[in-house]
Amino acid sequence: MSAVTTRTRPAEPGGTPATPARITPLGTIQNGLQLAWRSVLKIKANPEEVFGLMLQPVMFVTLFVFVFGQAMMGDWQAYRDFLMPGIIAQSVIFATLGTGFSLSQDVEKGIFDRFRSLPIARSAPLTGAILGDLVRYTITVVMVLLVGILIGFRPEGGAGGVVVAAALVLLFAFALCWMSAFVGMIVRTPMAVQAFGMILMFPLTFSSSAFVNPEDMPSWLQVVAANNPVTHVVDAMRALMLGTGDATGPVLWTVVWSAIFTAVFFPLAVWAYRRRT
Repeated sequence: MSAVTTRTRPAEPGGTPATPARITPLGTIQNGLQLAWRSVLKIKANPEEVFGLMLQPVMFVTLFVFVFGQAMMGDWQAYRDFLMPGIIAQSVIFATLGTGFSLSQDVEKGIFDRFRSLPIARSAPLTGAILGDLVRYTITVVMVLLVGILIGFRPEGGAGGVVVAAALVLLFAFALCWMSAFVGMIVRTPMAVQAFGMILMFPLTFSSSAFVNPEDMPSWLQVVAANNPVTHVVDAMRALMLGTGDATGPVLWTVVWSAIFTAVFFPLAVWAYRRRT
């Protein structure tokens, strides 16, 4: 670690390992990437986790398209095309709850106590976990797209539009992960993290344009939907993937919301992590 630290405090009399007095920005990035690789290796060690990431999108797409499609638009094919960007966003947003759940589990198991004894940046365990989770979210995006293609979805925006839309939702997910990490650090048990996270994510997702056109909502709910960050994400993805409408405004709003979530919850998550561990 000497290559990434500027100076190191000596070991304490009690035998506590030396810790860095200051980590350079490059060292912080390297520490985060090293722990991100650890998070990715956990996927390999738990193949059932990948199975869950694959099965959930199949379930969501099948249920929403074939159960609600005819009732929502009178034509399940039309609803399928409207729904696919929303289902991708919803699947990834719900998956961010796993970040807080996993971090809470690591704290209970004492893994973070080991991290504290290492000469690494204090934010590295959180950053590494979140970057590793982005791999899981990428798998989710690919699986939803594959299921959609199997049932006839054809993104008119082309491969470029799909890639940009996927990058946009992953950026938003990265920002939401900091909120999930904060919840994981302040709530005492993993199950409580999941329950509390659902209370936050359900209203955020279902009061957006992901499943229903806001124009079909009650007037008061239209106002909520219009200012919902998930609506901006879904509208941007819809414009990019379907090649309809101007994506500029929703894309900019998505970037702004991602910056706000990160700016607010990144320091809060690091503070809660240091306080709890």
